Amino acid sequence: MDRRSFLTKASVGGVAAGAVALAAPAIAQESPTVTWRVTSSFPKSLDTIFGAAETMSKYVSESTDGKFQLQIFPAGELVPGLEAADAVSAGTVEACHTASYYYWGKDPTYALGTTVPFGLNYRQMNAWLYHGGGIDLMNEFFHTQNLHYLPCGNTGVQMGGWYRKEINSLADLQGLKMRIGGFAGKIIEKLGVVPQQIAGGDIYPSLEKGTIDAAEWVGPYDDEKLGFYKVAPYYYYPGWWEGGPTLSTMVNLAKWNELPKAYQGVLATACEASNSNMMANYDYKNPTALKSLVANGAQLRPFPQDVLSAAFDAANATYAEISATNAAFKKIHDSQSAFKKDAYLWAQISEYNYDVFMMSQQQAGKL
Repeated sequence: MDRRSFLTKASVGGVAAGAVALAAPAIAQESPTVTWRVTSSFPKSLDTIFGAAETMSKYVSESTDGKFQLQIFPAGELVPGLEAADAVSAGTVEACHTASYYYWGKDPTYALGTTVPFGLNYRQMNAWLYHGGGIDLMNEFFHTQNLHYLPCGNTGVQMGGWYRKEINSLADLQGLKMRIGGFAGKIIEKLGVVPQQIAGGDIYPSLEKGTIDAAEWVGPYDDEKLGFYKVAPYYYYPGWWEGGPTLSTMVNLAKWNELPKAYQGVLATACEASNSNMMANYDYKNPTALKSLVANGAQLRPFPQDVLSAAFDAANATYAEISATNAAFKKIHDSQSAFKKDAYLWAQISEYNYDVFMMSQQQAGKL
């Protein structure tokens, strides 16, 4: 049974054919025509990320026979990308597709809806959100911001960025000017890096001119389009500040409450499906892009252990500082941290051992 058929039949509730004439007016009342504008924080050129909102819109329309329409607008067309959630909160638009950590300057708690340095990975974030009470915890906070939060996309763990020179130790980070956004910049600054806020289109010329020494973006598929390997060949991993960044559909709280329950369910389901779809899209495209980057001169490098250890300690110190004065942040971060301990206990028994063996077979040319 296809999705639309299932949802349509579920909405009708098994009404007998002979009662259709009587039930039709009630069904019409329960299924009004609703059209929302959804402003994205991303340009159309980021087809995987922007595309998650388009996928969500498609699922919603199909599942409601076109009665609930989401019109997706790229960043800047209605609202600047980094102001999307503000516009939704104010009621300027009904909803947005964004990364909540863009607004961490308003309150660090926003970041926990996307990711924080050394946070949960993709699978762990989904487990916590959908089965660990995470969505409810996030909405306990977001409702105070006049927003309703629905997870809607993930890139998986990102890369650690492009560097003009090799990073062999923590000392090599001192004074390094790096394009890096948001919360991650706050942490890496404690390691001696000078964080720079630079729009995507300005990163390449800044690297080429030496205005900055390094830049992080996303991962192989998106990074290849911007050509960073031509001017900053050292490609580091992992992106410890982006372990499992979750995108979200943010809805104006009043608009969410006005929405029929059936439409709320359809939208939540469409967001969950888009969340899974986007990660699968990246998992399919990143391997090919990585091989292409290396073939064109990108040099893969792991971050030195002293860099990772220092960053981990700096992150934990920062979370403790914030938690001492921000009860909402502490409540959510404590919940994520408690789950993370158990999740990695399980992962090292299951996924880690399986994956390490399979990687050894790949390196031996047996796959």
